[in-house]
Amino acid sequence: MTAPVAFIFPGQGSQRHGMLDTLPDACKVSRLLDAAETLSGLELRTIAERGTAEQLADTRAAQPLLYLADWCWGAALLESGLAPSAVAGHSLGELAALALAEVFSVEAGLELVVERSRLMARCAEQTPGGMLAVLGMETDVVTAAAAGLAGVWVANDNAPGQVVLSGTHEGLELATRALSEAGARRLVPLKVAGAFHSPLMAPAATAFSELLDRTTFSDARFPVVQNADPTPALDGASIRARLAGQMTSPVRWTETMRALIDMGITTAIETGPGSVLKGLARRVDGLRALSVEESGIASTIEEV
Repeated sequence: MTAPVAFIFPGQGSQRHGMLDTLPDACKVSRLLDAAETLSGLELRTIAERGTAEQLADTRAAQPLLYLADWCWGAALLESGLAPSAVAGHSLGELAALALAEVFSVEAGLELVVERSRLMARCAEQTPGGMLAVLGMETDVVTAAAAGLAGVWVANDNAPGQVVLSGTHEGLELATRALSEAGARRLVPLKVAGAFHSPLMAPAATAFSELLDRTTFSDARFPVVQNADPTPALDGASIRARLAGQMTSPVRWTETMRALIDMGITTAIETGPGSVLKGLARRVDGLRALSVEESGIASTIEEV
């Protein structure tokens, strides 16, 4: 009998050139890419293959590309006979998790993702900001430091010793000085277009919530642990409400991993490009982590 596993889907930052080349043949992603290019107005295949670093990092390209890659890897695992006991996704990855759990169709999810990317990009242009990774400092210390600064918020609690702040450029400059003096091991500005997962995304969140209200949400096939409230959910209405608050809420990823452990899950499989989430999960005691892209479908199932 297979031990309980969770599929965890990476978000923006995991995109890279060639990410579509590794997808399983069974995925048949071409049709979905046609739809994504039509919806986005972007040549996503070309960007994924040989676009500039700036084009690949553009929120409007990165989000639909990652969504499709994430979902394809998850669908391939399911088709190979491995079903998760729960699913979770980091920021954008949450939408791929919901599509795999059949809360909405992969096509409906793609429409949501493309519009989400546009709204976030527009909001970032209107209200400039950025994000800063804080390494080697506990979450409560970072949170306390950010609480005393104007225009700075905790955006991601990724793992013990890795927290991401989001805010205005001025606020992040203040945070850099304050956290350096407080003993942060390393501070890394992230290559993102805006202050994601902060109150600065409120206009985008409001518009996205209206779109969610017009989208059909079904009850989930597998329990979903979401960013804004990391407790298992199956009810479609509850899942919709939590997703509506995601853009302006922190990604509570450490709590998400601990929620999976509390569910009896022993292995998390990163279901998408790269191994960022695998590395984060391994920093949480009690959880084994694999990357399906690194290991391949057959080897991943064997390792489980």
